[in-house]
Amino acid sequence: MSRQVGAMRVSARPEALRIDWADGTTGEFASIWLRDNLPEDRDRHSGQRLVDVTELPDEPLIRAAALTDTSVRIVWEQESRASTFELDWLYEHARGPLRPLEQQARQWLEAQGLDARRDFAWQPLAVLAADPQARLHWLTRLLQEGLAFLSEVPAVEAGILEATRIIGRVAETNYGLVFDVRAVPQPENLAYSDRGLGLHTDNPYREPVPGFQALHTLIAAPDGGESLFADGFALAEHLRQSAPRAFAILAHTAVPFRYRSRQAELWAERPLIQLDCRGAVVAVHYNSRSIAPLRLPADQCRAFYAAYRRFGALLREARFQLSTLMQPGELAVFDNQRILHGRTGFASARHARHLRGCYLTRDSVYSETALLRRQRAVTEES
Repeated sequence: MSRQVGAMRVSARPEALRIDWADGTTGEFASIWLRDNLPEDRDRHSGQRLVDVTELPDEPLIRAAALTDTSVRIVWEQESRASTFELDWLYEHARGPLRPLEQQARQWLEAQGLDARRDFAWQPLAVLAADPQARLHWLTRLLQEGLAFLSEVPAVEAGILEATRIIGRVAETNYGLVFDVRAVPQPENLAYSDRGLGLHTDNPYREPVPGFQALHTLIAAPDGGESLFADGFALAEHLRQSAPRAFAILAHTAVPFRYRSRQAELWAERPLIQLDCRGAVVAVHYNSRSIAPLRLPADQCRAFYAAYRRFGALLREARFQLSTLMQPGELAVFDNQRILHGRTGFASARHARHLRGCYLTRDSVYSETALLRRQRAVTEES
């Protein structure tokens, strides 16, 4: 969608272009950046670059720049061609690309006082399937808050795949496209028992770690088996503020995770708290059932376990846990690299409990949301 922000003036020196915008802000663009982003050097259908960085001049210099109502025309030193940049495009990139709504996380630390049905996105499956605007709103909240719910999903084995096909792409693992969470004799995974499970993220031993998880309730136990959720981003930031040394250790210590069964041998290494290049938390990987023995010097090992224990203690505090009893036909979708989940124990000898789950690729959920947002923008402009 066009911003339609005008420019008051442009000024250029050989190494950079400066624009004074009509809203009082300024933007400065390096000549090498401009030369790398010439509109004529991109395919007009795909938008992909047609030239490699090695084909750019070592030091492209600006000879002159002229302002029109909607664009800036640049003449280059030692090049016969001139280049035109749209002002709206330059304004959008003056401070880097704007983060879309779905990438603006809303954290929720004190979860005990929250109500799953009141404080998180809920929609009947039929509404989500029929209404693109409702689906966009639901997906946006899922990505912002890390957790959202569907109701009226047919409580049959195929119901989860019917629901998730409008959310993202299901990822097949050694469990198959879907897996059944119910108590069985001699389980290969404690998830397939009736034990309570502490808060955790799934499959940190896998490359890549599953992006999103869906859990569909087919049979609910009446005397236990409540689902537990917590915001790992909020908990990690709480640890950063309350115990910065412990946070730093968990963010910079490689932790090995392993899973072994008759059909699979999986191993991966990653920190419990993962940061991006700016130091922001982008993932939490916490699964005490699958952490493998660390190989650390004794003094570092003591420091790591002190930090690990401190973070683990936070996860056990009831005030940080959202508890809800999922009913048959209800489905939870959550960011498996942000939201920790667990359950209370139940008596499988008296009552059955059956959830069906699957994993969704991270990029497909974000892509579905972005496509819906693009479609809405086109509709609003037409």
